[in-house]
Amino acid sequence: MDGLSNQLLAVILGILEGLTEFLPISSTGHLILAGEWLGFSDNPLSGTFEVVIQLGAIMAVVVMFRGRFVELASFRKVPGFHGRRGVGLLFLTTLPALVFGLLAHDLIKEHLFAPSMVGVGLAIGAIWILVTEHSYRQTDPQPLDALNWKTALGIGLFQCLAMWPGMSRSASTILGGMLLGLDRKSATEYSFFAAVPVMVAATAYDLYKGWGALNQESVILLVIGLVTAFFSAWFAVKALIVFVGKHSLSAFAWYRLALAALVFWIF
Repeated sequence: MDGLSNQLLAVILGILEGLTEFLPISSTGHLILAGEWLGFSDNPLSGTFEVVIQLGAIMAVVVMFRGRFVELASFRKVPGFHGRRGVGLLFLTTLPALVFGLLAHDLIKEHLFAPSMVGVGLAIGAIWILVTEHSYRQTDPQPLDALNWKTALGIGLFQCLAMWPGMSRSASTILGGMLLGLDRKSATEYSFFAAVPVMVAATAYDLYKGWGALNQESVILLVIGLVTAFFSAWFAVKALIVFVGKHSLSAFAWYRLALAALVFWIF
């Protein structure tokens, strides 16, 4: 595709990224599948584009929760998920993914970034959601400010599962938080914050690796993808916060199973 087609493709993928980044349905998996269906997967820019536009979705969270991020950046010594304690908790959550990602980045890209593997990840993640929601009984809900070091590290270990496209970083951190004692809403909110450092690091690393493929046209496409991802993510985050306050995550599991079945049928 060229000209307007490339720009339209960037808009479509940007909207898709923003809508799926924070929902427990795997944004990377959706981008891989969309890239295959739309003929973008063979583009040398595709791998870098799929990662970098996630920064647009991340910026939506930073702007929406700017008050909390300003408190974190103050490095004050205060209890709860604030100041230097909050930064320390996010560091613990981010560390496992950074280590695992650096060690296995090329291996993961080579063997797991295929539609069939996305389908497997979608199905496994769906079953995990259904099992967790079926057994979830929160008699003593823990708010976000009750998060401790052990739970933060545990969520970080669960986050490593998201290295498999289709599993979903959002699903891994939300379900991990629920299994470790957070209530569903707090686990979802922490998932938003946990996304920022790990995705900024992933974006920086992929930009470094794919720097040679960038030119004026590809930079324009990245900017288009970033902007559209920002606005669609803004909408998705607001909708998800309202949804998890009233419903379980099971609806997302059934969607994942339906999409996985479609992937297996096509690929």
